[in-house]
Amino acid sequence: MIKNLTKHGNSMALVIDKPVLELLNISPETPLDISTDGQVLIISPVRDAKRKAKFKAAMEKTNRKYGRVLKRLAE
Repeated sequence: MIKNLTKHGNSMALVIDKPVLELLNISPETPLDISTDGQVLIISPVRDAKRKAKFKAAMEKTNRKYGRVLKRLAE
């Protein structure tokens, strides 16, 4: 999807279509994290810190249990 910026006062705005917002479960109240790697703009909804910690713990457990096998598969 190609979008153009829209003038909004002295700033520029990016209008995100409703289907995309619904797909990502973003509402007007959802805080968004905006970051860049110097070439790409990344906009993502801020997720619950508790959920993020739970996911990180699950990843660490998986890596401890299957890390060597996963590394061999990646080779």
